[in-house]
Amino acid sequence: MTRRFIQKLADGDSLEDIYLVTDKQLRANRNGNLYLQVELRDRTGSISARLWNAGEHLFRSFDIGDFVMAQGKVQLFQGALQVILNHLERSEAEKADLCDFLPHTEQDIDRLLERLQSTLRRLGNPHLRALAECFLMDEDFMRGFRQAPAGVRNHHAYLGGLLEHVVTLLDAAERLLPLYPGIDRDLLLMGIFLHDVGKVQELTYDKVFAYSDEGQLVGHLVIGVEMVNVQAAKVTVLTGEPFPPELLLRLKHMILSHHGSYEFGSPKLPMTPEAIALSCLDNLDAKVHSFTRDIREDKNQSSAWTPFNQALQRRLFKGSADGGDPLYSSPAEAVE
Repeated sequence: MTRRFIQKLADGDSLEDIYLVTDKQLRANRNGNLYLQVELRDRTGSISARLWNAGEHLFRSFDIGDFVMAQGKVQLFQGALQVILNHLERSEAEKADLCDFLPHTEQDIDRLLERLQSTLRRLGNPHLRALAECFLMDEDFMRGFRQAPAGVRNHHAYLGGLLEHVVTLLDAAERLLPLYPGIDRDLLLMGIFLHDVGKVQELTYDKVFAYSDEGQLVGHLVIGVEMVNVQAAKVTVLTGEPFPPELLLRLKHMILSHHGSYEFGSPKLPMTPEAIALSCLDNLDAKVHSFTRDIREDKNQSSAWTPFNQALQRRLFKGSADGGDPLYSSPAEAVE
């Protein structure tokens, strides 16, 4: 039977297929009866599903990261699709095609990698170019860098997402740099490449996107700085001289400050032109990507607004399909 992906599901559809479990909770309703809440995923997205009158035995019969056979009906609830299940059981991984479950970039990975390598190998600063080469020659690192998502749930949360995000930022920087002659071009481009390298080790991305133990305990900012220290120590072999201390300090500052503010987990605020440029470009790409994704993936045609996005703390305006009057213009719906 041909698989029907989550992105194609609509209100009223019957569902019977294998899905990847990315979250599960056993909850109690107002009457104290237990029900199972699970998040089901395939490569096109995820959907929340509930099974009423479930118990501990079923809850413990599978884990996050397992595949399950799910049967139920799709329904629209508070502007979002969900599944009301009538059957759920663990399925052997051998019965699932992994290509159906992990979302991946729509762009050509090899082409993205070529663009990255070309940009880094054209850096004018010999020390930065040598540092870039140390990373590019590290086969284990590059294997992870070309596969890693940029996040678990938010922007670029798919295989190849980190590489796509970095190449987009490099392209954006190249276009903006002529407007800001006070910015060191090579330093900004190298900082863009390095700002999220720690995510290669912070995240796991074999069956499900999650955080590694190192990711949970240390985080990609610190991991990234450690990785840069290791590779910078190898630069002497390529250049015959040690990596300049201040240049290394500036790079590490860009990694540690690129989240932009303390409330977003940045241990340092940007304190150099290159650091603030990186932070703004990173935020721009992440936010625009999140906005366009939410609008594109919302299939509810009865409302001009997307469901409330907890991460963005707002709903997004889709407008009408023909660009005329909004499909839904109730003031109550326009304010969350």
